[in-house]
Amino acid sequence: MSIFGLSLYILIWPVISLAVLGLLCVSLVRDIRAAKRRGIDLI
Repeated sequence: MSIFGLSLYILIWPVISLAVLGLLCVSLVRDIRAAKRRGIDLI
């Protein structure tokens, strides 16, 4: 594997992890807002 390929492979994982974390946070905020509108608890 070339240096460029190895560097790209190592650098792509934080980007994927950040995208997944962002998606989870956005979904959580949407669920919290929906629960407040309905007047119910999340748990």
